[in-house]
Amino acid sequence: MKALLSGNEAIARGAYEYGVRFGAGYPGTPSTEILEAFSKYEGVYAEWSPNEKVALEVGIGAALAGEKALVTMKHVGLNVAADPLFTVSYTGTNGALVIVSADDPSMHSSQNEQDNRNYAKFAKVPLLEPADSEEARRYVKIAFELSEKFDTPVILRTTTRVSHSKGIVELEEPTAYEDKRMIKPDVAKYVMVPAMARGRRHEVEKRLRALKEYANTCPENRIEMADPEVGIITAGMCYNYAKSVFPDYSYLKLGLVYPLPERLIRDFASRVKKLYVIEELDPFIEEQVKAMGISVVGKEIFPYAGEFDPGIIYEAITGKKNITLTPPEIEIPPRPPNLCPGCPHRGIFYVLGKLQVFVTGDIGCYTLAFMKPLEGLHSCICMGASVSMAHGMSKALKEKGRGKIVGVIGDSTFLHSGITPLIDIVYNKGEAVIVICDNRTTAMTGMQDHPGTGFTLQQELTKAVNYEELGRVLGLDSVRVVDPYDLKETEDVLKEELSRAGSSLIVSRRACVLYRREKVKQESLWVDEEKCVGCRQCLNVGCPSLSWIDFSDLPEGAYKKITKKQKGRALIDADSCTGCSICAQLCSKKAILRKG
Repeated sequence: MKALLSGNEAIARGAYEYGVRFGAGYPGTPSTEILEAFSKYEGVYAEWSPNEKVALEVGIGAALAGEKALVTMKHVGLNVAADPLFTVSYTGTNGALVIVSADDPSMHSSQNEQDNRNYAKFAKVPLLEPADSEEARRYVKIAFELSEKFDTPVILRTTTRVSHSKGIVELEEPTAYEDKRMIKPDVAKYVMVPAMARGRRHEVEKRLRALKEYANTCPENRIEMADPEVGIITAGMCYNYAKSVFPDYSYLKLGLVYPLPERLIRDFASRVKKLYVIEELDPFIEEQVKAMGISVVGKEIFPYAGEFDPGIIYEAITGKKNITLTPPEIEIPPRPPNLCPGCPHRGIFYVLGKLQVFVTGDIGCYTLAFMKPLEGLHSCICMGASVSMAHGMSKALKEKGRGKIVGVIGDSTFLHSGITPLIDIVYNKGEAVIVICDNRTTAMTGMQDHPGTGFTLQQELTKAVNYEELGRVLGLDSVRVVDPYDLKETEDVLKEELSRAGSSLIVSRRACVLYRREKVKQESLWVDEEKCVGCRQCLNVGCPSLSWIDFSDLPEGAYKKITKKQKGRALIDADSCTGCSICAQLCSKKAILRKG
């Protein structure tokens, strides 16, 4: 049977077909849909963990207990999970453990562009890279087979294009679940104190040698001989791009990207006159091939940064542009990303911008508040950094009399990595104000639940973290809750907390307007054109439902009651307006009214 699946859906399907029934992860584009799809299969256990480190440790625990465990995350998530990754390479897995790392070339939804193939080499674990959805389905099975055969964690690396592109896959009947669960105490293998870790270090090298030998016979590493004038070594989506523009060249298509098949590479290089390595991001394959003493053309002609496409590959090799491969240059009006109409983050960041305080930001929808007109956020590094940075900046600037720094973090991000730095603020007598933007979901990656929502990934009711109680238990000097739709309350509370001594936690609580479990009656607002004086104050919140009618662009007589001073007026789109009333609170003339 065939089905049209995205790469992410195909990975979930492949894992289920192989008999995997245990999954953990943290949502992050472009990996999120893997665990969401996996969680819907019958008889599986799947969880959103608070962060990627916890997810991997949960997976390691399941694997050591004899399970086949699937752990999913985006590329920066593997940075968070790197600590357990490097040590589970020493211990092995007992059952099986596959870690999906979804890289994001061109940074479509990420704060950096890193090549996680380097993690495989660094941790000395095998890495597979599929080129399409069908390979994604098959490769996750191969990854589990390798994990079981070589007693090792295995990384399955995808990229945004493979994760989200859809393709035809050949569905197979799922393997019946084989219950091999058993805890086997083996302190020499699993207790990584120095004396035992030294012994396991040699086992890692033995395993790597065996994997290098296997790589030469791995069926997913294959030579496709055609024109011997040009040979291309490539993997993943780059294989598809290269084949589409140079179908007659010869190819060494790699599926197992680490360790590389040295004998196969030497054999292929001996058969062609000129050799290229085509790979996005780092010269990972290229450097290893050159280290073998083989002459190859790579990053001297191909870009180091960004996604490739057929046109980029064609132009790099031929030096010519192919018009059919190059998108037409069309003038498109700029449309920067924006917070949704009615987004609860808008109120808190409007006030922060108005107060002109320095705001350390974090990873989430609210990062968009750095743009005009809100301009209420001034830094963004990584998950949880807003809390730590606010503390560090406050300490550094204390003698300068610069006042408090505000650190802003989302609810899911706070649970991911904001609790530890909050403890640091209390422990080291910090003076920062920390704001948790609690919109009751992990909004940026598609409305996933987290430990603060009261629901699990599989929609079971559970206990929810109470941020106010947590703040008091940790010892914050002041804990407050505000409704970001109430601008006066929000401003008053922020001013009070900025002026008081000690540390403060403010919970800005309103559910995401796109994902509210409770039913809310939506009543849009409208602008009374007779009252509107065109002051444009309402436009300062940057709501997409608000627009501006410039009277100079209208035909004469279009509006009868236009004063000479009035150059235009505001307009509200009733279809998109959610009735949050933030704009109405800014209107001194009370010209913005609720319908009905």
